[in-house]
Amino acid sequence: MFELSQTFSFDAAHTLKRKVSPEEAAGSRRIHGHTYTAEVMVRGERHPESGMVVDLAVLREVIASVRSQLDHHFLDEVAGLGAPTLENLCVFIHERVLPQIPQVSGVAVSRAAGDRCVYRP
Repeated sequence: MFELSQTFSFDAAHTLKRKVSPEEAAGSRRIHGHTYTAEVMVRGERHPESGMVVDLAVLREVIASVRSQLDHHFLDEVAGLGAPTLENLCVFIHERVLPQIPQVSGVAVSRAAGDRCVYRP
């Protein structure tokens, strides 16, 4: 069994309603942005003819399509995302990759502040 991954980054702005201290919540409610790094993981056996789990060029094309829906966008307005949390970003990316790459086994999204979420359905 093999697991391959492809990473990509995107910059996006958002707001977030949080149930924390008023000082902390105020910063989240204002429009602010992050540089995100996402990783799409695929898992499977090598195809007998190609020797690959998935053609990485195909995976990069699918990821480019997803990235274009997020990069330099206001995440609050991205259809199908919901609240712009790391968790929802993972699910959003997974749901858009899965129809074209059925071997997708997980998605991770992180921010430079050290926050990271991994989704493995």
